[in-house]
Amino acid sequence: MNGPLIAKFLSFIMGIISLFMGGAALWGLALGDRVGGLAAAMTLGLAFAGLLYAAGRFQTDYRAAGIRDGLLVVSLSWVFASVIGALPFYISGMTPTFTDAFFEAMSGFTTTGASILTDIEAHPQSLLFWRSLTHWIGGMGIIVLSLAILPFIGVGGIHLLKAEVPGFGHEKMTPRLHQMALRLWGVYMGLTGVLALLYLGGGMSLFDALTHAFSSVATGGLSPKNASIGHFNSPFIEWVTTLFMFLSGVNFALHYRFLLGQPGVYRRDEEFRLYGAIVAVCSLVAGAVLLRGGYYPTLEEALRRGAFHVVSIITSTGYCTADYQLWPVFIHIMFVLLIFAGACTGSTCGGLKTLRVLILARMAGRGPASGLHPRGVFPVKVRGKAAGQDITSSVTSFFILYLAIFAAGALFMAALGLDFETAVTSAAAALGNTGPGFGSVGPASNYFHIPAAGKWALSILMLLGRLELYAVMLLFYPGTWRK
Repeated sequence: MNGPLIAKFLSFIMGIISLFMGGAALWGLALGDRVGGLAAAMTLGLAFAGLLYAAGRFQTDYRAAGIRDGLLVVSLSWVFASVIGALPFYISGMTPTFTDAFFEAMSGFTTTGASILTDIEAHPQSLLFWRSLTHWIGGMGIIVLSLAILPFIGVGGIHLLKAEVPGFGHEKMTPRLHQMALRLWGVYMGLTGVLALLYLGGGMSLFDALTHAFSSVATGGLSPKNASIGHFNSPFIEWVTTLFMFLSGVNFALHYRFLLGQPGVYRRDEEFRLYGAIVAVCSLVAGAVLLRGGYYPTLEEALRRGAFHVVSIITSTGYCTADYQLWPVFIHIMFVLLIFAGACTGSTCGGLKTLRVLILARMAGRGPASGLHPRGVFPVKVRGKAAGQDITSSVTSFFILYLAIFAAGALFMAALGLDFETAVTSAAAALGNTGPGFGSVGPASNYFHIPAAGKWALSILMLLGRLELYAVMLLFYPGTWRK
């Protein structure tokens, strides 16, 4: 482990986070808000970054970063970012305890969207702007942002990228990591800008347009309004949000290739086709159930509400325009399954991811044939190629580990005295980075009443879900630190 190099990497990342906080403070100054909490937090963040830089100031060989260094940098980046990001909430009195502030910040950076705020609109716009900005920073990834802004980190930075974007989402689009990170963030910023303009055209203020664009494209779901997107009571805004949540659930590498003039890239991608099919079928089913049950008077409204929440749940955004706990139990079960499924790899979403679901389904389908023909070879094909044993084993291990961590989280929440629905769905929603669940953490309530121990446990689940388990779990595996 290269301690000085880790400290130097972290110093750059903490400096970037602190400077983003300064942007929120400038927004507050323009509005006449009190920004003492933001200014103090930014100062502390920059001072911490300075101390880390001093510890690693003599380290200049960035190629020396290994996979263990990458794992530690990525995990600590998200923890430190959440600590620094929590300071404005705590110093300003927006949250009563640091536990609440840390929970809110971790929920923001990991794009979970779970909140402890009971009256969101009562707080200054500058703090709400920072709250939404944490979504946007964390959506594409803190390390990807750092690689885009600081090209020298890209020298040997492949281990950082693999640790933050594990699995199948990482597709090398350009020879240089810095260029790839810039292009990913370019697509990300483009989607955000277009959505903000559409929101403005739909009647939102500039503040509402920016904060909701940050949350929608990051698939985070934290809104500066108590009623979330439902506050605007606008079919146009709901359909536009549904579309951009869906687009943000797609592998961003596909968006990039589409912009390069490859219009058929979506149609050729198996993961996208399955993702689109799941969204289409579930939206139609939800709309039909709501219309038949008399929950909404017209087909358009039933379909709009159903599609909005299906996309919000599968992309782990967590926006709400209605209290879906009042809907039929059939929809509840479908939503819980969508929380686990998640959207595409290489997107801003949580959950298992569609590609893993596809591989697991094909592995399950291979079982009967293997039973009939024990000596037969039945390869699992993905994107036209046979998936190797390493891929199928990795997916199976991830699935088992995901369920085990979810079960442990649900049991821990239940041990704190929470009811069954709340314990199970709070753990699932935190691990899947979704936000609202059912029971007392449903869309009509929040996480304020959860005991402090539960908030820390859910914060850990959020981090595990955002970094897809292994980047954090490997830090506690003894073999990681053996030479």
